[in-house]
Amino acid sequence: MNEEENIGWEGPPPLEICIVMLSALGDAVHVLPVVNALKRAWPETRITWVIQPVPYQLVSDHPAIDEFIVFERKKGPLAWQSFRDVAQVLRNRQFDLLIGLQAYLKAGILTGLIQSKIKLGFDRARARDMQWLFTNRRIPQHDPQHVQDQYFEFLHFIGVNPNPISWGLCLSDREREEQEEFFARVGNHACAVVVGTSKRAKNWTPDGYARVLEEVESRHGLTPVIVGGPSAVERSIANRIMAATKATVVDTLGNNIRKLVWILEGSALLISPDTGPLHISRALGTPVVGLFGHTNPHRSGPYRAFCDLIVDRFKQHPEEEHTVTHTYRNRMKCITVENVMEKVSLALERYGGPEE
Repeated sequence: MNEEENIGWEGPPPLEICIVMLSALGDAVHVLPVVNALKRAWPETRITWVIQPVPYQLVSDHPAIDEFIVFERKKGPLAWQSFRDVAQVLRNRQFDLLIGLQAYLKAGILTGLIQSKIKLGFDRARARDMQWLFTNRRIPQHDPQHVQDQYFEFLHFIGVNPNPISWGLCLSDREREEQEEFFARVGNHACAVVVGTSKRAKNWTPDGYARVLEEVESRHGLTPVIVGGPSAVERSIANRIMAATKATVVDTLGNNIRKLVWILEGSALLISPDTGPLHISRALGTPVVGLFGHTNPHRSGPYRAFCDLIVDRFKQHPEEEHTVTHTYRNRMKCITVENVMEKVSLALERYGGPEE
């Protein structure tokens, strides 16, 4: 059999499937419609996900996942112990299908260590760090497309229908209570704002955010809520914004991923560059004004929703053809306050907002 020939799935459903996707909140969000489709097609199949601690916080209670193996990445001379720990946990396990959704060396090493009859990965053109060496089946080569559609290629390869597409991010009763208490304090009409990412080239300007926060408060009556993680970069940017703005800002930066989820779920909208909360908002159905000047929104924007709210400065001129590419550009500074506020007004007009 050609290694890139669609195998469908003949015979009884697989007993056990292993998903290897370790890091990045946005990527974890893209995995959810994949596991939902697998569970819908094969409800008795046991699904195990090898994942890192931060995205695990996001999906730990997801009903489509039967088991998580948390990969604790150690540093220095103990680095290899991280891989041995996972191999030890799974030493007596034999999966029917492993789906390698992450094309990086550490994920490839884990794929090599885990026992599975079929190890399905990317084609050679897309398999970074020689990930293809660790797999025995590969999806066919494909033109660039949205990351979510790229993940669906794995489903098509094994004959599983991704539709209806669903993420299944839900809040617990306790989280609902915390959410109600929070919005009772800050007001029921919040504009969540992501001010920094792990890649500086994706970040917009602190001064631009300072002016936008003033505008969303004074013009639309929204409470600006800064959301994000605990990184020094985010903390520094947030401090600069709050020192420069006249808006009354609620600062919620921290390492509580589930709190981030219920803030996004309860907000009127989100303003965000290309980073995890943008994709979480899409999964929750919260309108998101996406700021794109470094990455291509047709590849990494909110999937099939809120495209009308994207501030697209990745395009260098209005006539540029809309294509999906892997290229990067340094155009975040081309975004203006007026660009963002135009989309904020559009979001409130089309998707609802506070009553005037």
